[in-house]
Amino acid sequence: MIKNFVRGFSALSLALVPFLSAPTAQAAPAAEVTTLADAVGLVQVTEEDRTGYNRSSFKHWNAGENASDGCNTRAEVLLAEAVVAPTVEAGCKLTGGTWISYYDGQEVTSAGALDIDHMVPLAEAWDSGASAWTAARREAYANDQGADVSLVAVTARSNRQKSDQDPADWMPPSPDAQCQYISEWVSTKLRWQLTADDRELEALKVYADGPCEDTIVRYTLVP
Repeated sequence: MIKNFVRGFSALSLALVPFLSAPTAQAAPAAEVTTLADAVGLVQVTEEDRTGYNRSSFKHWNAGENASDGCNTRAEVLLAEAVVAPTVEAGCKLTGGTWISYYDGQEVTSAGALDIDHMVPLAEAWDSGASAWTAARREAYANDQGADVSLVAVTARSNRQKSDQDPADWMPPSPDAQCQYISEWVSTKLRWQLTADDRELEALKVYADGPCEDTIVRYTLVP
């Protein structure tokens, strides 16, 4: 009888092992939330160096967040940012739909008239630390949908005007967009642990200490 009890207890113990030893799911890292002025103060300052930069060093657009939906990163961002959803046809061709390009306040009704802008341009990212990254990390950066602010759908014209300039040399022409833009720029720099040069940092401080002093920055670090 004692042996039967022991065997039963042992069986029960073994049955519980998977439950006791199963790893718990890790929660997503919490977003950091701070004032724009404090966020600007967290950006490290170094000289920029574009030596060796090539746009092809950042593979994009890849299969996107959902590799099974047939849409690449560009199309997925367009779908996410549409204020009126487009129709998705074969091959992820988007027809119809409406978008608001916040850089210039323009309403756009054709996906082909939009660019997907890297908030911090690829060349600027290279200057600011990405030159030392692995190819995989650069690809992750170029297709980053983990933060809503990393990639934005804007008019091709405003994106070409911006080119690879930082806020010391270019800001959105719409005044209503500028504090949002500065916040998203700083958020992206902190998310990817990118640096800034002296001119860029001074430009960020002008907005942080002036018209955008009440602006909040949210970001989540990419390991």
